[in-house]
Amino acid sequence: MPFHITALDIIDIVLVALILFQLYRLIRGTAAFSIFLGIFFIYLSWLVVRALNMELISALLGQVMGVGVIALIIVFQQEVRRFLLVIGNRYINRRRFSLGRLFSSVKEEPGSLKEAEEIVRACETMASKRTGALIVIGRKSSLDLFFEGGEILKAQISAELLETIFFKNTPLHDGAVLIEGGLILAARCPLPITDQVSLPPRFGMRHRAAVGMSEHTDALIVVVSEESGFITVVDNGEIRENITSNELRNILLMEKIW
Repeated sequence: MPFHITALDIIDIVLVALILFQLYRLIRGTAAFSIFLGIFFIYLSWLVVRALNMELISALLGQVMGVGVIALIIVFQQEVRRFLLVIGNRYINRRRFSLGRLFSSVKEEPGSLKEAEEIVRACETMASKRTGALIVIGRKSSLDLFFEGGEILKAQISAELLETIFFKNTPLHDGAVLIEGGLILAARCPLPITDQVSLPPRFGMRHRAAVGMSEHTDALIVVVSEESGFITVVDNGEIRENITSNELRNILLMEKIW
C-alpha cells in the first residue's frame, strides 16, 4: 500500500512539534517536567502493549489514559495557565500579531541612548550602595496584565527617579518597576514567581520573580542584588550574572525601550 504525505499532514506534524516545544520550554527545570516524563512513558507503554495485543495490561493502561486529560489539567494547571498566557501575551504584541515570535527571539532595533544611560546610571549607583532593584523593560509583549497591585506613574525615565523608587525607606521600593514605551509606567508591581527547582540557592525572590516574568513575557529584566550588589539581566529565561555597567549599556542599546 503506497504511503502518501499531504500538505495537511506536514502542517499537522509541524503544529504538534511546535506545541510540544513550547510546552517543554515552559516546564523545563521544574518539578512538572519529571511528572510529564512519567505520563509520557505510561502513554508510550500503552501504545506498545496495544501493538502486541496484550489485552489485560492494555485494558489497565487504557483506563489510566482514559482519565489522562483530566489528570493532566489538574497536575499541570499552572503550566496550562502559563501556556495560555504566553500565547495571548507573548506572541500577540501591543500592535499586531507576530508569527515570527513563535520560532525565535526577535532582536529589536537599537534603543535610545538617553533612556539606556539613565537606567545604567541608576543600576550602577544602586549596585554600589547595595540597594535592591527589579526593573522590567517591555518589548513587544504588553505589560498591562502586571499593573495590578502596583502604582501607576507614567513618568519619564531618570536615574534619580529609579533610585528614589527603590530606596528602602520609600513605599514603592518593594516590587518591580515596569518600563514600556520610554516611560516608567508603574512601580511596586508584583511579578509571577518561577517554580523552577534548578535555580541556584543564592537567588532570592527578586531573581526568581525576574525569571518568572521572563517565562510569561518577552521583557528584559534587570536585577540589582541587595546582598551582593551584583547586576543581573534575565532575558527569555537566560540569566547573565554579575555584569558590568558597560555590558548592561550594550544590552540596553539593542532594545526598543521608548
